[in-house]
Amino acid sequence: MTQAPATPKAARRRHDREIVALAVPAFGALVAEPLFVLADSAIVGHLGTAQLAGLGVASALLLTAVSVFVFLAYATTAAVARRVGAGDLPAAIRQGMDGIWLALLLGAAVIAVVLPTAPDLVGLFGTSETATPYAITYLRISALGIPAMLVVFAATGVLRGLQDTRTPLYVALAGFIANAVLNVVLVYGAGLGIAGSAWGTVIAQCGMAAAYLFVVIRGARRHGASLRPDAAGIRASAQAGVPLLVRTLSLRAILMIATAVAAGLGDADIAAHQIVLSLWSLLAFALDAIAIAGQAIIGRHLGAGDVEGARQVCRRMVEWGIAVGVGLGLLVIAARPLFLPLFTSDSAVTDAALPALIVVALSQPICGVVFVLDGVLMGAGDGRYLAWAMILTLAVFAPVALLVPTLGGELTALWLAMTLMMTMRLLTLWWRTRSGRWIVTGAAR
Repeated sequence: MTQAPATPKAARRRHDREIVALAVPAFGALVAEPLFVLADSAIVGHLGTAQLAGLGVASALLLTAVSVFVFLAYATTAAVARRVGAGDLPAAIRQGMDGIWLALLLGAAVIAVVLPTAPDLVGLFGTSETATPYAITYLRISALGIPAMLVVFAATGVLRGLQDTRTPLYVALAGFIANAVLNVVLVYGAGLGIAGSAWGTVIAQCGMAAAYLFVVIRGARRHGASLRPDAAGIRASAQAGVPLLVRTLSLRAILMIATAVAAGLGDADIAAHQIVLSLWSLLAFALDAIAIAGQAIIGRHLGAGDVEGARQVCRRMVEWGIAVGVGLGLLVIAARPLFLPLFTSDSAVTDAALPALIVVALSQPICGVVFVLDGVLMGAGDGRYLAWAMILTLAVFAPVALLVPTLGGELTALWLAMTLMMTMRLLTLWWRTRSGRWIVTGAAR
């Protein structure tokens, strides 16, 4: 007897359950990551101002060096999810292992660059003479943990592709707790100062990487997947990641231009910009969690050859993006009086930040759709288009942002330019999804 097809309402409920099951743990894991830096700052801050300043510079360098390799998570998620959809779990895990081996190679390369050039890198920030030694110490020690950080990216992509976002949440929370405890013990108990903070973070990151490797290796052995490095597979993982690397670098350039423009507007404006940007980044975690669910689900449907299922999930996720964006926007407007006093009591900074926060709040529905469609196209392995779309967005945003101070604009005008940037991304992503060219079925794109 043939089973009747699910009604549209039943299909929506099924999609909703799947999105929530993947997105909620993913959000927890995403939020846990910046807590590492927050814990380090809170502990090191009691050592002195120079140590905290050194930590700030070194952390900025480390986060920049590591964040450009986030493609290890994105590309691996899409590739593994496709093979899961095709019903080939051994090949899915084998693909994930290629990403992990690539992460180790890239991590070793970053160490080779950072260790000898640490003083020069710190010098780029114009760090004071008192803070420089602390920044160099923290940077050199923490750089030893970069391979582990990149393995965490790749292994997280493996588990997301396998439709598992709970394990990354548990590992991230355990890593945060271990990092905080190790920092206190090594900084104050062992008297190692800022070096103890760096070693605590390295140990915690290595522990997280080991936990991920245990899970992935156990899965590989269960399904008979090889653990050995495969040159062709590693090369394929790198090739898939290059477009996403270009996309990430273009986005980083946009954020750097915005910060540079804000700095040119004056001390109050750059301070307000940092407050607004921190909130914007926090909201992005919530929206990125939905995008991560999209990467995993879309990749699985396309791997299974389920075109209509992929389209349905895409439509439902857009609805989710709009709804969450509206909710976040309303939350920002309602929480403004409570949020700003957490960062400043300077009325000039508050006056600059308030209208900019309104712009951020109103743009959240746009951001919601952008993040969702970004995740859909990543899940489809459409990295080449995402790279070109982000380069085009950068080309549109840069001259507009740079004209803000020339035309006498203030911080609100800069964040209107940021909204223009997100609108440009919306248009390019919407056009691509409407065209259907992103839909390529099979175990590999």
